[in-house]
Amino acid sequence: MSTGHAGPGRLSSAAPSPFPPIEEYAFLSDCHTGALVAPDGSVDWLCVPRFDAPSVFGSLLDREAGTFRLGPDNIDHPTSRHYLAGTNALETTWRTKSGWLLVRDALVIGPAPPDDDVNPHTRPPVDNDALHMLVRTAECIEGAVAVQLICEPAFDYGRTPAGWELVGADRHTADATGAGLTLRLATDLTMGIEGGRARARHLLRAGERVYCALSWAADLATPADAAQAQAAIDTTCQYWRLWLAQARIPDHRWRDPLQRSALAIKGLTYVPTGATVAAPTTSLPETPGGSRNWDYRYTWMRDSTFTLRALHWLDLDWEAEEFMQFIADVEPAEDGGLQIMYGIDGRRELTETALPDLSGYAGAQPVRVGNAAYSQRQNDVYGAVLDSILLHTRRSQRLPRRLWPLVQSQAEAATAVWQQPDQGIWEARGAPRHYVSSKLMCWVALDRAGRLATLRGDTQRAAAWHDTAEQIRADILAHGVTDDGVLRQHYDTDALDASTLLAVLFHFLPPDDKRVIATVNAIAADLTDNGFVLRYRTDQTDDGQTGAEGTFLICSFWLVSALAKTGDLQRARDLMERLLRIKSPLGLYAEEFDAETGRHLGNFPQAFSHLALIGAAEAIILAERMGEL
Repeated sequence: MSTGHAGPGRLSSAAPSPFPPIEEYAFLSDCHTGALVAPDGSVDWLCVPRFDAPSVFGSLLDREAGTFRLGPDNIDHPTSRHYLAGTNALETTWRTKSGWLLVRDALVIGPAPPDDDVNPHTRPPVDNDALHMLVRTAECIEGAVAVQLICEPAFDYGRTPAGWELVGADRHTADATGAGLTLRLATDLTMGIEGGRARARHLLRAGERVYCALSWAADLATPADAAQAQAAIDTTCQYWRLWLAQARIPDHRWRDPLQRSALAIKGLTYVPTGATVAAPTTSLPETPGGSRNWDYRYTWMRDSTFTLRALHWLDLDWEAEEFMQFIADVEPAEDGGLQIMYGIDGRRELTETALPDLSGYAGAQPVRVGNAAYSQRQNDVYGAVLDSILLHTRRSQRLPRRLWPLVQSQAEAATAVWQQPDQGIWEARGAPRHYVSSKLMCWVALDRAGRLATLRGDTQRAAAWHDTAEQIRADILAHGVTDDGVLRQHYDTDALDASTLLAVLFHFLPPDDKRVIATVNAIAADLTDNGFVLRYRTDQTDDGQTGAEGTFLICSFWLVSALAKTGDLQRARDLMERLLRIKSPLGLYAEEFDAETGRHLGNFPQAFSHLALIGAAEAIILAERMGEL
């Protein structure tokens, strides 16, 4: 008999559970918020009016925390699910005993007024914006199918059940209210109210279509009928396709995963400020049933350089400019440096609390809201910001005046702290250490600051910053390399850490340097599980947590990039192909991958994983094109 455990004391990620596998969720977005749709058609996660607001549907973290389903009655497993080509809109096909049903879902986008009363913009107005509405249609394409609608919000992370009130006498509109928020549900089905939920059922025959729409717009606007609902989805699809048409996607065998990654990253963008959330979810576990559960609905500064690299490589300069302006807007910490992370509205304080009333995904507790890491010292942040500014400046061929003070403050902060220990790139909650990757990124900070100063004609600062960069490089090579010539995790250990692959990605040493080669080979050989890369060995690292974790997808993609840049192109291709084969059924990636069970772990979808995929593809495609030349 199966116990649900994968080894001593470890719960299997494939153990029987009422929660769908993480990778089987679909992600919808209107670039203000995101929804996760389970295979059975239930919206199990939606926060309104924006990504970091409290959930109104939270069954992702507790099966009683709210859900919203439109689908066939008594059938939970669809025949097929896919995104409508080139979009973030979902189409699901169902086969029942009596017929076939086609359901389409979208967080709709369309022509919008210049001022958004729901989520005010700090960036310039856009032609098309979120309409603050989830629209769903169901069409019987053959036979007859009984369709059921169930809408059961549970406001404020499941703590406040909905109070319902029918609007009008026809039972086609109802308002759900709780925790200071009102949602309007409109449908051409005839609804009834049952406690905290609205429900409807109807037999559809071939050629018939019904709709439902959930609105949190300022005026609670909804489509008047199924034709308007379908038109809203069509307009949304047109928006996504026109946006994707602007991207420079190489004509390559990896074109499809690159397009899906681009759409995922755009979907994780908060258009009002230009910020990008790391993921739209909180507390999806990195360890099955464990406590490595974090809130990722914020913007990490370290993501900035990878975001800018990906956006510029894809020719998405508008999004790159918007993100750079968000970075320029945020308030620095007391020492003049930027925090490691901010709210998507730029706020600094992200106080972490637990929600003990929620069971957690498959029993993983605690469920956290907020992220205490915002107050940590992580010395890599300065290099990420300054590298992104240099990338952006090279692309635009100018350094905007408002960015120069940011260059100065980050260079000065890196100069002041590079000799101090910190929590490292992985936000360890153990004792501060002299992490090699943190010092490496301080080197990046001073190296890039020196180049920017040269570009600006400030030769005095350029010389001083380059001199400090060389001091940091010498310190790393003196204390951060093992006797075997491998970059170590921190100065007091010989343990491996995948973050040292950044030495290759940021050109800390030439790609043919023997220490670079030794580090890449050591990580590939000794820091992998079934060929996929761990960020570190948890039994060799004081990260303040217990339990093992899955392989980190960004680290595996970093290894692909490192292999390609060091000339080991076929090994890079081999690993890239393996990584592409483990994508979710809809082409998405979480933060981690359980090599033992094939399940995804951690928050989903994860921007960093998709950014690293684009970077890995870029490294291989560039090497292939250079080989052709």
